[in-house]
Amino acid sequence: MSVVRVLERLGLQVECPAGQTCCGQPAFNAGYLDEARALARHTIDVLSRSDAPIVVPSGSCADMVIHQYASLLRDDGVYARKAEAVAGRTYELTQFLVDVMGTADVGAACHGRLAYHACCHGLRGLNVRREPEALLDAVTHATICPLAESDVCCGFGGLFSVKLPDISAAMLDRKLDRIEESGADTVVVTDVSCALHIEGGLRRRGSTVRVRHIADVLAETGAAR
Repeated sequence: MSVVRVLERLGLQVECPAGQTCCGQPAFNAGYLDEARALARHTIDVLSRSDAPIVVPSGSCADMVIHQYASLLRDDGVYARKAEAVAGRTYELTQFLVDVMGTADVGAACHGRLAYHACCHGLRGLNVRREPEALLDAVTHATICPLAESDVCCGFGGLFSVKLPDISAAMLDRKLDRIEESGADTVVVTDVSCALHIEGGLRRRGSTVRVRHIADVLAETGAAR
């Protein structure tokens, strides 16, 4: 609902098509390509009910729709064209706000010391770099804390954390060290998967640092302490 509140604050009418489900990325990453194709076709059908821009509050899901659907369905005479059409109007949330809507100030206001962690699929898959930082810089009352190694993976990586848990845990520990050193009380992310991974690590440490998706920060307007 935070995404809807932000978009409606900008005067946009938001539709949430019924029938949405997983984009298929877990199956795709695991090599279950037939299952991934089935989910891709379903998602394309759902999103094709409208010709409006498609806004995705997750870099990994957006990257899947924008870049991987066309590859998965390139031999499908019907869905190859549909995949390209859907990809052409799909945007990660912060890209849509800054690059399409042309604004970094969405009227957000909240107190706190915010640090930004750049999630891998957004950063490396979609080249989302300046957009989240520009949006956070415009949040009234917030203090932005530089995060060392902000562009280094938190170690989640979907199946990576399952297949290589020791390496994943070591990467997470390093990320948590940098977060706690930043002095922030909140680390802001653009992907729920990173949020879950980092949040779990912080709670196990007994840290008081919170993890929030950027949409939740941008949806705030009350500036209440």
